[in-house]
Amino acid sequence: MSKEDNAVKIMILDKEYLVSCPDDEKEALDASVKHLSEKMSEIRSGGKVVGIDRIAVMAGLNLAHEAIQSGTPGSSSNATGIRLRELNTRIDDALAGFRQSKMN
Repeated sequence: MSKEDNAVKIMILDKEYLVSCPDDEKEALDASVKHLSEKMSEIRSGGKVVGIDRIAVMAGLNLAHEAIQSGTPGSSSNATGIRLRELNTRIDDALAGFRQSKMN
């Protein structure tokens, strides 16, 4: 498959975001979106955190903690850190796009 980045529409907490994703990573993106959306829904339903930005940060922290706890020392934890940074960048880009669209 092509390594070319393509715009993909995703839905998180009933909000649509447009993110770039290589063709060969779309399945992983779909799984990540589902997992993140579930975590964010859990946090939102708890009622203690208000606002999508704060919910996203709390979900990100929870997922990072889970990844660190389940990881092993060495190169795999380094790879996990790199992947988490990539996902965090995608989340930041999606939230920035969402904020921008609300301003218009």
